[in-house]
Amino acid sequence: MSQVINVGLIGWGTVGTGVSRILTERAEMLAQRTGITLRLARIADLDITTPRGVRVDRSILTTDANEVLDDPDIQIVVELIGGIEPAKSFILKAIRNGKHVVTANKALLAHHAEEIFAEAHKFGVNVYFEGSVGGGIPIIKSLREGLIANGIREIYGIINGTANFILTKMTEEGADFEEALREAQKNGYAEADPTFDVEGHDTAHKIAILSALAYGGKVELEKVYVEGITRITPKDIQYARELGYVIKLLAISKFHDGKAEVRVHPTMLPEKSTLANVRGVFNGIYVVGDAVGPTMFYGQGAGQMPTASAVTADLIDIARRIVSKAPPYIPPCWKPEAPYLEVMPIDECESRYYVRYIVVDRPGVLAKISGILGRHNISIASVIQKEQYDEESVYLVMMTHRARESAMRRAVEEIDKLDVVRAKTMVIRVEEMGG
Repeated sequence: MSQVINVGLIGWGTVGTGVSRILTERAEMLAQRTGITLRLARIADLDITTPRGVRVDRSILTTDANEVLDDPDIQIVVELIGGIEPAKSFILKAIRNGKHVVTANKALLAHHAEEIFAEAHKFGVNVYFEGSVGGGIPIIKSLREGLIANGIREIYGIINGTANFILTKMTEEGADFEEALREAQKNGYAEADPTFDVEGHDTAHKIAILSALAYGGKVELEKVYVEGITRITPKDIQYARELGYVIKLLAISKFHDGKAEVRVHPTMLPEKSTLANVRGVFNGIYVVGDAVGPTMFYGQGAGQMPTASAVTADLIDIARRIVSKAPPYIPPCWKPEAPYLEVMPIDECESRYYVRYIVVDRPGVLAKISGILGRHNISIASVIQKEQYDEESVYLVMMTHRARESAMRRAVEEIDKLDVVRAKTMVIRVEEMGG
């Protein structure tokens, strides 16, 4: 006979509905596979009247989260309301009441993981969070267990479906940013206010979590460089393709010389690379370990059932620990004694660059720009003069060799002051990673 573990759910929205569907419709299958019965004992949400298409006993529904948090029979609390508050208060109360927690709340973890895991350590409970990064992709468990023998060297991730959908539309259909955003919103892939996604903040939260797990230290979110995709134009997409690249909003994390390099920005990737071919709302995460080498994780990065799949996996993991009386698992990066990672400022990072100017079409312009780049030790790999911008101006595109970010910024600032430069210069970093 299987052991019963009581679960309380706070947040019965899209993902919460998916979790309730799995726990009710696949209960027998899960019990057969694990020897454990996950019993959905309580669901709390402000709206318990809207039909969800899931059969649940109406008696377990409540609009008061405290009925979940204070129920002595509930062993695991699932938080799926998102945001910082009241999610943080609910999680901390659950922990202090001796309950284990499952969450998919990346913003909360990126900002407050240290506090949450300190309390989990103090009260002897588990906090699991597979659904916080990559939706249904088991990237957290892979870093925690599957790649445990490795020193992780690099992580590259396309981990925001909204941004990737927009860039895919721009690349494949020639749409401009606003057109692609409207289609994303129409299809339910983008919020009415998409700032969090298109400006890279959601991606920054996720790569901060992955970096902490990979390198064993805390990451201060404010030290993660973030740049969004709103300035990307169809011309940049076109020129990138002509040069053999695809533009993606990329999370980049590297560890070398005792420092972490953690940044989020539009990036040109070789068009034949695996990540360059992650399309639409799908996610891709490329991880390089010193023993395993390059690995690639691909799948649906959001949505009801993919994220519910990840949440359920966490529930099973915690249930197994309860049944076996195993001590709680606290990720090493968030143990009280864990150090803060030294995160490199963006100015110290190096990469190749795509640089696109709009300049007056007359002799001597290229020499002026080249001279400034040369004074900042930036070597030009190739130059292409493109079509007319207007009657007096043309597009000028350059690819550089590797250069330091601080040098590129100073050079562009100087170039943009030239009277022959008609618009703010576009700079996109280039990664030649092998995946």
